[in-house]
Amino acid sequence: MFYSRLPPLPWVRPRFGRIARFAPLVGVAVALIQGLLWQLVEPLHLPVASGISLLMVAEMGLTGGLHLDGVMDTADGLSAGPAQHKAMADSRVGAMGVTAVTALLLLRFGGWLWLAEADAPMVAVLASVAVWARTAPLLALAWWPPLRQESSGARHAAQQRALVWELLPSCLLLVGLALGFGLWILLGSMASIGVALLLGRLLGGQSGDSLGATLEWSATACLWLYGLVLVAPAVQVV
Repeated sequence: MFYSRLPPLPWVRPRFGRIARFAPLVGVAVALIQGLLWQLVEPLHLPVASGISLLMVAEMGLTGGLHLDGVMDTADGLSAGPAQHKAMADSRVGAMGVTAVTALLLLRFGGWLWLAEADAPMVAVLASVAVWARTAPLLALAWWPPLRQESSGARHAAQQRALVWELLPSCLLLVGLALGFGLWILLGSMASIGVALLLGRLLGGQSGDSLGATLEWSATACLWLYGLVLVAPAVQVV
């Protein structure tokens, strides 16, 4: 229900149809666990690339790789032309799906490596990327119609309220992060909005698979955007 392998809170019983609005809170929990892992491995003086690999594998373990499946199915759908819906519903993974998830993970690794080697505030970036990535599907749900009426995207969309209320948990988290670490965090909105608009336009709507792809590609775009904001301006031109 919470898009992760984290244990449920015993006193929380939300409805599945509106659970997407709480996904940013789950994202922060995952990010804090990753941040703790990063703090623990730093004293070991591992190569930076090794530390980044541990962060990425930890995220896959905590989320069960759920959204990566959406990346593959969405890529297969985009490459299938008129058979888009059939390809996205097929449990088998095609060549374009494998290519897309490989490209995403390579870009994700490169973005994290860029930031880590430049001594960026990793915990702040982890939390911010997690929130913006899980805000993008909320935008897609509000802006695009369901591709299939039996999909999880359709079930979510049917129970969504006004976008301002769906975004409230995200906004509170982002304001807190911006006050604590800087206004640069708010620039992640460009990644969430851009990916939600682009994928929705390419597909002509949204589904559970495309919402997962929106999350993953937003996270990757946000990393590179933060690299441009935090690292690129500090590079000395010789």
